[in-house]
Amino acid sequence: MASTSTTAKQTGPGRVIDDWSPEDKTFWQETGKRVANRNLWISIPCLLLAFAVWMVWSVVVVNLPRVGFEYTTNQLFWLASLPGLSGATLRIFYSFMVPIFGGRRWTAISTASLLLPALGIGFATQNPDTPFWVMALLAVLCGFGGGNFASSMANISFFFPKAEKGTALGLNAGLGNLGVSIVQFVVPLVIVAGVFGAFGGEPLTYEHGDVTRPMWLQNAGFIWVPFLVLAALAAWFGMNDLANARASFREQAIIFKRKHNWIMCWLYLGTFGSFIGYSAGFPMLINSQFPAVDGTQFAFLGPLVGALIRPVGGWMSDKWGGAKVTFWNFVVMALAVVGVMWFLPSAAGPGNFWGFFAMFMVLFLTTGIGNGSTFRMIPVIFMTERLRDVEGKGEAAEKQAVIDANKEAAAVLGFTSAIGAYGAFFIPRSYGTSISLTGGVEGALWVFIAFYVSCIAITWWYYSRRNAPVPC
Repeated sequence: MASTSTTAKQTGPGRVIDDWSPEDKTFWQETGKRVANRNLWISIPCLLLAFAVWMVWSVVVVNLPRVGFEYTTNQLFWLASLPGLSGATLRIFYSFMVPIFGGRRWTAISTASLLLPALGIGFATQNPDTPFWVMALLAVLCGFGGGNFASSMANISFFFPKAEKGTALGLNAGLGNLGVSIVQFVVPLVIVAGVFGAFGGEPLTYEHGDVTRPMWLQNAGFIWVPFLVLAALAAWFGMNDLANARASFREQAIIFKRKHNWIMCWLYLGTFGSFIGYSAGFPMLINSQFPAVDGTQFAFLGPLVGALIRPVGGWMSDKWGGAKVTFWNFVVMALAVVGVMWFLPSAAGPGNFWGFFAMFMVLFLTTGIGNGSTFRMIPVIFMTERLRDVEGKGEAAEKQAVIDANKEAAAVLGFTSAIGAYGAFFIPRSYGTSISLTGGVEGALWVFIAFYVSCIAITWWYYSRRNAPVPC
């Protein structure tokens, strides 16, 4: 496609770029790549902080009873699960925000919004008499962090050409996902020290078994505040809005009529839903199956592996094709769940923790690769479909098809991430339901295997087989 410009034209103080053509190789090399990378590297820490705030309750809830909060077990369960529910639901709406408000504006606003739950947790956890409804509200507000993923991925998808979307989206999501691991590593360290001195408030007394010590549980919220302020300012002053990415909700709502939107929701539920669900339930599963092992010591390792490998999944898909990587990835996921079941305690023996742990590391590894490969598939699928629609209709129609495909793909990236995020609720609940009904978690694991088999079949039929409807 011929280029009419090799520079990104900006207008006004809002850093709006009017002319953006990443598929134009000359434009990309001279101007586009530098601008796109700047937006990417500001987006990544914003997303990392969003994941940290979203998952902070996984650490806070464990410590509430130990510092004097008299909530029931059921109430503690709701505090742990509400961020997952609200985050997944907010993603549905956040999916459409970037084309309406602009990527720079929405990234800055959505990052700044995380100050509400971070500050709220900081103040509320200083008083054991804080009503449960206040804590529940703060847990819901932490869902803002979960919602941010949808808009962040949609925004970055506009900046990069098709050939580099997999790697870019993998970096944004993979390094952003590190927030899950970081919060489970950092918070236990900062709550045992007066990090903010007199400004951080007085500690409560932590009591668990024979251990008694001061605990600044408020630091679980306060620790993120300065970083959120810096990230929001960096987004506001350093990122860009793309004029040709603007679209109303009505324009974006066309995705609900697209068959491949719903297919990719199913596949992404299998990858990201598994990642966030296994992350939320891993400590609980370890403690329930191997009581002699302290699951909190290993909680951060699974999310760390899954997050770090995600960019590799995007790179592999750029090199070999997203569908091929996704297909074989689901095969390994199903086999890894079989491996988990093999090492579980049973009537025949006490099981093997290290075998169990190794199989789960394989699972986290494959969730990360699958997250990268499925998100590489989406832009290719919609670009292929829209270009087919205008084949033979001329250059103007082709150019408009590229714009439409990018808008649809961005909305689908966000919407599929919303559906996938419900794994944060359903996987831990599946463990609990299976234990209550059968006395073990094997029932839930068999359901996971059946689900992965369905993902294998769908990926093969629509995308990876010879003469597939949309090879990608």
